[in-house]
This record gives sequence, structure tokens and C-alpha cells, in this order.
Amino acid sequence: MKEPSKIYHIAENVHWTKGLEQGEYRCPSLESEGFIHFSTEDQVIATANRHYHGVSGLLLVMIFADKLTARLKYEKAPTGEYFPHLYGPLNLDAVEKVRAFEPDMNGDFLAIPD
Repeated sequence: MKEPSKIYHIAENVHWTKGLEQGEYRCPSLESEGFIHFSTEDQVIATANRHYHGVSGLLLVMIFADKLTARLKYEKAPTGEYFPHLYGPLNLDAVEKVRAFEPDMNGDFLAIPD
């Protein structure tokens, strides 16, 4: 499997804002599971619809994987797909851009924002 140069994280605004204030991003899964969940470009929309259907106020964080300082590992999920997991906080200088990530009026996520 060729690892992509960009990966994506769906963040709740409150956690992202806290990370900006602290100088590094830590979401609840880092404390509870030991890693931060990411998706590849091909996985983002399905991930959003599976875990965040109908949820508004989210952000999509686009990351340069080669700039990460914590260990990134691709691990097999119950779906059989391999997802990137970051075993440590996200260093903010690896972030390419952050965009509002909103579902449509039916609660579906349809596309990655520009």
C-alpha cells in the first residue's frame, strides 16, 4: 500500500480551538484509545457519514503526513480497510488547511471542501 502524502481528520470545533490555544492538537480519542483517527482522501466521506451523519459544526483538517512528528501507523479496521492513526498529538505545522465540514440538509456528507 502506497501511503498518501495528505491525510484528513474530522474535528469538532471545540477540540480544534483548544488545540490551537495549546499549540498542539489532542482529541478525546488520543486519551481514550491512544491515537488520533485519520482518513485518506478516499475514506473521508464514508467515515464522515458513518460516524458523523447529521452532525454540523465540524471541521476537516488536511495534513501533510510527512511533516508529522508523532508516529503514524496504518492499521486495519473491522471494515477491512487500513486507516492512518497518529500515536501522539498533532503538531500544527503539519496542517495544510482547515475547512468547515457540513452535511447537506439530509445529514449526508457529499464532498471534501475546497
